[in-house]
Amino acid sequence: MDDSLTLLKPKLARLKLSGMLETLEERLRQSLSDKWSPVQLLHILFQDEIERRDHKQLGMRLTRSGLDPQKTIQTFDFTFNPKIHEPAIKGLAACDFITDKNCLFLLGPSGVGKSHLAQAIGHEACLRNIDVMFRRTYSLFQWIHAGHGDGTHARRLTQAVRIPLLILDDYGLKPLSEAMQSDLYEVICERYERRSTIITSNRDFNEWPAIFSNPLMGSAAMDRLVHRAIKIVIEGKSYRMDSFARSSKSLTPAMAE
Repeated sequence: MDDSLTLLKPKLARLKLSGMLETLEERLRQSLSDKWSPVQLLHILFQDEIERRDHKQLGMRLTRSGLDPQKTIQTFDFTFNPKIHEPAIKGLAACDFITDKNCLFLLGPSGVGKSHLAQAIGHEACLRNIDVMFRRTYSLFQWIHAGHGDGTHARRLTQAVRIPLLILDDYGLKPLSEAMQSDLYEVICERYERRSTIITSNRDFNEWPAIFSNPLMGSAAMDRLVHRAIKIVIEGKSYRMDSFARSSKSLTPAMAE
């Protein structure tokens, strides 16, 4: 069998079947001890290769997404704020709203966990082979606008339009130039009823039209956004401020000494 493996390994490497290559010897030993049929052995070797490729694709998808690898459903502390309905969030994390081409709005003051939850749902989408783009709204449209300088504006705008799940963080936090507002409007219109968007914002829903200096554009954008959208308002204290307060208290006795 050693001679056969010596001949087989270079061929697996040439065919880029490294998942099989990594587990080949172990699987052959298992096949002998468990008396697998040749078909069973092939099935398991191919499964090893599929799992390796899926894992690699997931890693690439997460890297491209811009998501924080620490912001997952598992790392979100639902006990901190009992007003957040955990079953509802986990229901959204099943990503059916993405299949249905619906939008999701997470609204509330700074620090209540909107961005974490948006990214956590983004992670679940990646696990389901859905490509995701997570960006702060101002930074994304600043980047798209910068494409005018090197001729990549249309390509960058198309990226934001075609990504299956777009997550716009801090929507309306910083004012956009008129050119950036125009790009935002195009993204909203082109994604309408075609792809899903998650928006986090600490601005009241009624203030959203004012993000556009042109009131007609603002009204048209809102009309598209709210159609078939899910809105969740999160109230409560700030995670960050609470963490700061607790760390300050823990340092006070030591400093006093």
